[in-house]
Amino acid sequence: MVPRVWSLMRFLIKGSVAGGAIYLVYDQELLGPSDKSQAALQKAEEVVPTAMYQFSQYVCEQTGLKIPQLPAPPKFNFHIRESWNSGIITMMSALSVAPSKAWEYSKEGWEYLKERTK
Repeated sequence: MVPRVWSLMRFLIKGSVAGGAIYLVYDQELLGPSDKSQAALQKAEEVVPTAMYQFSQYVCEQTGLKIPQLPAPPKFNFHIRESWNSGIITMMSALSVAPSKAWEYSKEGWEYLKERTK
């Protein structure tokens, strides 16, 4: 009985986390324009460190443990829009060339096999 309850609890927790992640992505429109994605990333960079610090202070107060201060996260001058678009363009160009390259390589392979079997 207990293993079945435990597996049900694990399933419900995983489902809740997955559902929450999907809702967050939909609510923040992270799959929309890259401007909104970049704004959400900047917002997370501002909010997450303070939330982690407050949570660690709460844990210290409740348990009496001393948690060392973490170093500040590095600052990146990184534009998602530019790298995302260049990555998509590179991938799409590789996919568009793939059929002709496959035909070319198979033709070369067939010619090579013809030569070797003579």
